[in-house]
Amino acid sequence: MPKAAKTPPPEPDAGPMYPQIEAFIERASADEVQALFGALHESLAGLKGPKADHAKKVNKAIARTEELLSHLLQVREKLEADRAGRR
Repeated sequence: MPKAAKTPPPEPDAGPMYPQIEAFIERASADEVQALFGALHESLAGLKGPKADHAKKVNKAIARTEELLSHLLQVREKLEADRAGRR
């Protein structure tokens, strides 16, 4: 009986890639993050009428994104501090 040819396992799907966002996260400071989201919050606050209700939902989503990004920045700073402490 012939041996079956071994096929390499399929590579896991890494999902979508966002190089600009990754680059921003790698170099951004907390002040830059606040400035980025501050402009968004201001523009959403200016909406009136039926769009104001939608803006409230979007504002909540942006606030959550801001929290997550701030957490990533704290983790990055901790990792950098740990790396510097090992040297």
